[in-house]
Amino acid sequence: MRILIDFFPIALFVAFYKLHDIYTATAVLMAATVVQTLLIYALDKRLQMMQKVTLALVLVFGALTMLLQDERFIKWKPTVLYISMAVVLAAALWVWKKNFLQILLSSQLTLPNEVWNRLTGIWVGYFLFMGALNGYVAAQFTTDEWVNFKLWGYVFPLLFIVGQGLYIARYLKDGGDTPEEAAPQPPQASTPPGDARRNP
Repeated sequence: MRILIDFFPIALFVAFYKLHDIYTATAVLMAATVVQTLLIYALDKRLQMMQKVTLALVLVFGALTMLLQDERFIKWKPTVLYISMAVVLAAALWVWKKNFLQILLSSQLTLPNEVWNRLTGIWVGYFLFMGALNGYVAAQFTTDEWVNFKLWGYVFPLLFIVGQGLYIARYLKDGGDTPEEAAPQPPQASTPPGDARRNP
């Protein structure tokens, strides 16, 4: 069910993008992200910081896209989100000696400190990779191709969840969650874009 909640804003965006235009699709994306956030809050009774930041960036970059009639804002939003998260996690761990990932998720998972540190490093690498990949596709390919990337590119967060779940499985106590259930989930920054009639 959580995967469906994560995916439906993208699905709605693509549908309205194909049927109408970038600005209608952007408005739908913003509304769908608000609904998505409310659903997550209803299920979990709280929002993680990354979910709040994701919502804020979708609303801000979506509004800029519509007000300035410039598709680049919504296309580069995922890169801004990913790189920001990587910088915050890296600075907290290696400069301030605080593990934000452990602080956020220690109530869900019990892991040795060294595993938390390695897991944070994995998240930093994932965020940098996804930020760079989205930026490359947004800059080098047409918007149509970028939309297609947003759809098939959903495989990356799925593989990341499974991969980190397998990594931490050996450290979980008997009777705990399965690796996929226990694995922390990255934010869904793959928000679709703008006018498909020209290169970005």
